[in-house]
Amino acid sequence: MFKKILASVGIGGAKVDTLLHTEILCPGESFNATVVIKGGDTEQDISGLDLALVTRVKVERDDTEMVVNKTLAHWHVADRFTIQPGETREIPFQGQLPLETPITDNGARHNQTKVWLATGLNIDMALDASDKDPIAVIATSTQNKVLQAMDACGYSLMKADVEEGAVRGQHFQSSLGCYQELEYRPNKFALFGLNEVEVTFVATPDQTHVLFELDRNFGGDSYRSISLRNGVSQDEVTQQVKNILG
Repeated sequence: MFKKILASVGIGGAKVDTLLHTEILCPGESFNATVVIKGGDTEQDISGLDLALVTRVKVERDDTEMVVNKTLAHWHVADRFTIQPGETREIPFQGQLPLETPITDNGARHNQTKVWLATGLNIDMALDASDKDPIAVIATSTQNKVLQAMDACGYSLMKADVEEGAVRGQHFQSSLGCYQELEYRPNKFALFGLNEVEVTFVATPDQTHVLFELDRNFGGDSYRSISLRNGVSQDEVTQQVKNILG
């Protein structure tokens, strides 16, 4: 009885760990993982097992800016089961990153983008045992061509973060309730005389939409967008980006 009480307050209870088969993924890519549950000092009833893809999002509340966790995707992995003392149970899992998952491996000088897989055991009458596994999210081929084009035009990626809300362009709209902003500043070789360019990707299975917020010396901010099909060449992307910046 004493061990049951200890387990109910999180002492000697079950532990969980999710082992990703690969820790480097692109937005929209499928992944495989194994969820490992290890029993504690006593038998425990687990009411469920869930995984969530989480990022850090900048929000404004009552004129105050703060950063909070936001779930991008959620998966229910297992229903109720019982874990015995010292037992190790492995549950295979396959998921897919949303196409709008923020890029964490972006090369920004001030990179504030983080994405991780959170694992939770729903233990009856107990504190949740949890696990957080960071994921390195790299740009897709099309996104990378846009990043290369910005570099070719003389713009350096200074900051990357994720903000609450949605972005819209011609024939597209983001869907996760948040969006990543890649903030570029001109270097001494930059074209077109812009103060700043903010780039946001909104991908679909067939194409990648790109929203540009342009900050000019005169005329204020303006928005322009392009839609790039999968398999587009680097030369074509660079030319379209030049047209936008010009």
